[in-house]
Amino acid sequence: MKNMNTIKTLLLLTFIIAVTSANAQTKTINTKADFDAGRVKIDSLDNQLIKILGERERVAQAIGVYKAKNHIAPLQEARFKQVVAKSIEAGKKEGLSPEFITELMNAIHKESLRLESDPSIIKQ
Repeated sequence: MKNMNTIKTLLLLTFIIAVTSANAQTKTINTKADFDAGRVKIDSLDNQLIKILGERERVAQAIGVYKAKNHIAPLQEARFKQVVAKSIEAGKKEGLSPEFITELMNAIHKESLRLESDPSIIKQ
């Protein structure tokens, strides 16, 4: 039960960060100061992305432990197809190409499978 509360908390935090970032205004860059501020903003957003990915992978680890204990294969192809399809739709709303989203989700999924298959994690 404790793991489920942790997972719910992480998902809520991820959602809050995503909504906050999505609502950020993009400023026109006209000066060197604007340019520098834009780079600082990109660095901040990159940091948020890494933190969110870390949170996502910790959830994947917890799911991997559950799967191992319940003899469920790490790769759930139908579920992954659903995740990619939903991500492509969300990406379209942000002006991101389906090819980019597919590549991104494949990379994230590959890391999740690596973590879910890690023997040190499965023994938890």
